Amino acid sequence: MKPIEIKKVQHWLDTFLNKVVYIHVETTNGAYASHLNEKAYNVGAYVRNVKITYVQAKIVAEGKTYRVGLKTANGWIYAEGLTDWTIHEGAKLLLAGHDHEGRLMVALQISETPFDY
Repeated sequence: MKPIEIKKVQHWLDTFLNKVVYIHVETTNGAYASHLNEKAYNVGAYVRNVKITYVQAKIVAEGKTYRVGLKTANGWIYAEGLTDWTIHEGAKLLLAGHDHEGRLMVALQISETPFDY
């Protein structure tokens, strides 16, 4: 993966507009939080291969990280804290947010075909 470049990521987000796509959204602090602080709560969310169609997509800078929002007919999906991106298998947009130690904190992935398990 490489650091996010807003114009390139926005281009890829726009290629999926008004198409049925599969998304993967994941957030976690996993064992990172409790490992550092035994009173911390572990939190996370995981959604994989949900079909959506979005009509608007936007990436914005949030300090040193980025937020991506996808507007659907019924509401919004967004991920914030993103830092890196790549195109996988020629057509899957993978976005991730890593902490200062390189650990995954958030992921947003978009594809016209399902993601592998």
